[in-house]
Amino acid sequence: MHYIVFDLEWNQSPRGKSGERAGMPFEIIEIGAVRLDEDLQVCGSFSEFIKPRVYRQLHHKTKEILHLDMKELEKARSFREVIGDFFRWCGEDYMMCTWGSMDLTELQRNMAFFRQKNPLSRPLFYYDIQKLFSLAYEDGKSRRSLKDAVEYLGMEEDIPFHRALDDTLYTAGIMQRLDMDAVRQYVSVDYFRLPSRKEEELHLVFDRYAKDVSRRFPTREHAMADKEITSTRCYRCGRRLRKKIRWFSGNGKNYLCLAYCPEHGYMKGKLRLKKAEQGGIFAVKTLKLVSEEDAALIRQKKKEIEKKKREKKRQDKTTGPAEKG
Repeated sequence: MHYIVFDLEWNQSPRGKSGERAGMPFEIIEIGAVRLDEDLQVCGSFSEFIKPRVYRQLHHKTKEILHLDMKELEKARSFREVIGDFFRWCGEDYMMCTWGSMDLTELQRNMAFFRQKNPLSRPLFYYDIQKLFSLAYEDGKSRRSLKDAVEYLGMEEDIPFHRALDDTLYTAGIMQRLDMDAVRQYVSVDYFRLPSRKEEELHLVFDRYAKDVSRRFPTREHAMADKEITSTRCYRCGRRLRKKIRWFSGNGKNYLCLAYCPEHGYMKGKLRLKKAEQGGIFAVKTLKLVSEEDAALIRQKKKEIEKKKREKKRQDKTTGPAEKG
């Protein structure tokens, strides 16, 4: 197996949201990639501009960051031609690697818009080098910019940032400095094409946590009514756990809970409900064994949220409905 480390640059409507084309918030205008062998040595590269079809004028930020003009892009080949050649260059038996998750989303969104067949595997597992960097050098939660990570590692900055192939080379350089044996298991899963049936839902187990990805549901209420989504099971022993604190939310999007395993201790549950690309809602649930101190913080957070709700309720009663007039 080899690794395809790639990066995209894209353009958007110069008028912002008001000029955005449905299904195409960002149009890819450049792709850069390097192929790494099993020893993480560079054994090939790919770099090409793409002729815009949707947004024929560069957004001012795109022009400022990339130092490009439309005349240069007008000479390029179409998205269909370039992406077709890109996947032929990728070959077979490869793992995609990116800095963050957005590039894979926009690549597939552009393929869907131009009705290009999606050759990527389903489910699509890939390496998010930004996440692996955080797991290797920081807390696993923080996310540095590519430039910050390069500076952190003391890498030589001998090429500019914010061009597709250049950013790919920096990302590959960071990947070469990782202990891949230590982080190899922490694959990421792409959410653009979700499981279509319950039997296809993903249940991933790592050393530090477990992650479940659901199929699509029509509404948030339908998702929260699914017993499998709201269940808690110890990923070490497989025991179904009773919750010490049931799922609660402070912002309407992310939910937390606290369960307890008699053998392995406290387990924190985090549930994120996300909008699916094809409409509806899907759930991403992570379960992680935590210390008693972390469990106490969850209890405290629940108390603070309940206190705020009580105060708001009292305030609403005191203030009453706004007078008409």
